[in-house]
Amino acid sequence: MNSVNPVVRPAAGKTHPQSSDRVMDILLYTFAVLFLIVLIYPLYFIVIASFSDPSAVAGGQVWVLPKGFTLDGYKELFKHENIWIGYRNTILYTVVGTAIGLFVNISAAYALSRKDLVGRKFLSLFFIFTMFFSGGLIPTFLTIRDFHMYDTFLVMVLPFSVIVYDIIVARTFFQSSIPEDLWEAAQLDGCGNLRYFAQIVLPLSKAIIAVLGLWIAVGYWNSYFNALIYLKNSDLHPLQLILRNILITNQMQSGMGTGEAAQIALRMANLMRYSVIIIATVPIMCVYPFVQKYFNQGVMIGAVKS
Repeated sequence: MNSVNPVVRPAAGKTHPQSSDRVMDILLYTFAVLFLIVLIYPLYFIVIASFSDPSAVAGGQVWVLPKGFTLDGYKELFKHENIWIGYRNTILYTVVGTAIGLFVNISAAYALSRKDLVGRKFLSLFFIFTMFFSGGLIPTFLTIRDFHMYDTFLVMVLPFSVIVYDIIVARTFFQSSIPEDLWEAAQLDGCGNLRYFAQIVLPLSKAIIAVLGLWIAVGYWNSYFNALIYLKNSDLHPLQLILRNILITNQMQSGMGTGEAAQIALRMANLMRYSVIIIATVPIMCVYPFVQKYFNQGVMIGAVKS
């Protein structure tokens, strides 16, 4: 007698697992696209508003494309020759400050990650303490003045190069990603601490170096408060401070005038606000694609385990 295999039919009312997964994927992708639009549109709006008539922007007529295309905001900004001085200073502060910041923070993080460091716990607490308590603006100002760094290039790149948060992230990366066996093997080959750090640890730490380098560079690029407090010479002012002064000057001029001249000045001040954002952010945004492949890896490895 031939055995007949029964045909198994899905129970009524039950959906196939693949169809439910497909629905979930569609919902997740839809949410991701909407979330991306919410994040990107404000940046896109700033771009089109910088090329639009300020009256159209104020009237809510600018949504997708520029209205009343104009370059007057950019032309007015670039009439100020000190913008190029600001670009030069900001690039120098960013390059030199990032190099110094990476050197001191990565070195400190590696030292704190070593279990054989004498007083490691005390030093870690000492660093962490400064995240919550500081001397304040006046003691910092007096210290910088006594070290003869006031109104000099060094005040922008040296006193504030140590960033405790970056040290903690890098320390965690070293503890979780660099096997202790490597150090033991290097010792057997006669490798010292400095050589091991330079030739073995650093090549294996490209991800965290790229992430910290981006964080530090963005911080220096956007910095203006330190220059406002510690720099008196306008030839040393960074781009952010120069753009701030230009905006304040234009807003004051628009508020002091009357009639048609005041309206023109106000129109130009409103237009320049968007142009300033583009000029200040586009250069540093161009750096991000070069470190993007390291970014997620470095942040996750350095932040998951403490």
